[in-house]
Amino acid sequence: MQGSMRAVVGHRFGGIESLHLEEMPSPALAPGTMRIAIRAAGVSFANLLFIAGKHQNRPDLPFIPGTEISGVVTEIAPDVQTTLRIGDRVCAWLASGGFAEEAIVDADNVFAIPDALDFAAATLFPTIYATAYAGLKWRAALAEGEVLLVHGAAGASGLAAVEIGRALGANVIATAGGARKIETAKRYGAHHAIDYKRDDFRAAVLEITGGHGADVVFDPVGGDVFDQSLRCVAPLARLLPFGFASGRIPSIPANLVLVKNLTVIGLYWGFYMGAGKTRAPPALRAQVRGLYGELFGLFEAGQLRPPVDARLPLQGFADALGRVERREVIGKIVLEP
Repeated sequence: MQGSMRAVVGHRFGGIESLHLEEMPSPALAPGTMRIAIRAAGVSFANLLFIAGKHQNRPDLPFIPGTEISGVVTEIAPDVQTTLRIGDRVCAWLASGGFAEEAIVDADNVFAIPDALDFAAATLFPTIYATAYAGLKWRAALAEGEVLLVHGAAGASGLAAVEIGRALGANVIATAGGARKIETAKRYGAHHAIDYKRDDFRAAVLEITGGHGADVVFDPVGGDVFDQSLRCVAPLARLLPFGFASGRIPSIPANLVLVKNLTVIGLYWGFYMGAGKTRAPPALRAQVRGLYGELFGLFEAGQLRPPVDARLPLQGFADALGRVERREVIGKIVLEP
């Protein structure tokens, strides 16, 4: 007999007010999937784009937001070959459906988590830490001793990049707005932190580096921040624009790319996790599983400290999304069904 669950549901695209907490039938298990009893779901800026219908993964109506979860495996489809078992503690990435009491997830996107990692902290691994690690290590090939410039460094993505940059041996310069956020970036490992509300980060980066500039830029902000980053990078620098929290997608002046021998690198983590029409080939999928193993190794070594800012019940979804929208969150805010 099919059970029921509570979930946050959108029947139309719009703002936070368009979502409602509803009782609905539990989703049916499908081939190649697992059922997870959700213990925590990460809340992010991307969720706001999703519910507005502005995300690259535009869902069908009605929809349940939420792409990063942790919980317990409660059912496994018969065709799935896995070492995971019922009752295992896991984190997972899914295209949607995370703001609920349970979810059906592609088995390839479910990963066992260390015993010491609690469920709320585990929500940072499916997307946040994975994106930062893949971007800095795989795509930008950040090398020991290079200068890494991290924007939005008090958000979950920025703090993850600060920690991973430090773990990879980079000299990390962080930008954030306000004294509290600057102190947080320093506490998470930034060698230098610039308050962009008070100082010109372009001039500060050049001063800190003795005119050399940044070798790698990690930018979830876009807009004017990206424009100014182009003017404080070293020759042969690599720029990672993977989000546009400022609201403006920048245009890249090709003349600056040319004269400085710059590389602008795209990174959409959903590609590696099987989202969209174009999917990563099997060889890359195998690398993804290895990436999570490396991330959990860094956590167990004490090099990653997942920053959970607040934990709210599922019915607090509007409050959680509102805090993200107002940029009040330092690190991650999670829903606990």
